[in-house]
Amino acid sequence: MANRIHPTAVIGAGVELGDDNVIGPYAVIVGQTRIGSGNWIGPHVSIGTPAEDRTGPHPAGWDGELEGAGVEIGDGNRIREYFTMHQGTWRTTRVGDGNYLLSRTHLGHDCLVDDFVTLASVQLGGHCHIWSHANIGMGTVVHQKAEVGPGAMVGMGGAVRKDIGPFTISVGNPARVSGINVVGLSRRGCDEATITALEPFLKGTGDLPASGVPEDLATLLKAWADRAPADH
Repeated sequence: MANRIHPTAVIGAGVELGDDNVIGPYAVIVGQTRIGSGNWIGPHVSIGTPAEDRTGPHPAGWDGELEGAGVEIGDGNRIREYFTMHQGTWRTTRVGDGNYLLSRTHLGHDCLVDDFVTLASVQLGGHCHIWSHANIGMGTVVHQKAEVGPGAMVGMGGAVRKDIGPFTISVGNPARVSGINVVGLSRRGCDEATITALEPFLKGTGDLPASGVPEDLATLLKAWADRAPADH
């Protein structure tokens, strides 16, 4: 299906679009940017402008100037009004599939947002990584280079200053773990016994159980446990 692009939107050189995207009034999308299919991109969204780096280049992407490590957006995302997403400096700033990114959310340079994430007017500093199925509440600020683990929930107005573990619930300033995301684990196929077995791992006091965890969830949690520390 063809893309539906409002005539007031600006689509710069170096932008690659898939199919069946909706791009609303006054959206500005500049290169180098790759966008998949089936995305809804609202009015006044800005994607692909330069990284907020004092020493970095500031090309005029709307005039065809291309510089930066790029932006990539997958399929089936809902990107609401006044969302902003900047070019990467050393890696592509990336959004995966099936995310819901509410109005005025900001993704700083070199951020990674995986799949099925909800960001409610959240501000991400540069180099952050938000893992799949995370849900970050309204008005939360995430410090640069922090990671929010898969399935984690952060309450509205939180200040994330360090990594948040998978399938935990965190609140406050600074954000502190207050519990386990039992609902999220249940949706991933865990029964009560499995959740109990996982709790030490999720709280950082034990290892990932060797068996009993649904395969796709075990793969995700192992990837979290094996992740390399930030080096930028």
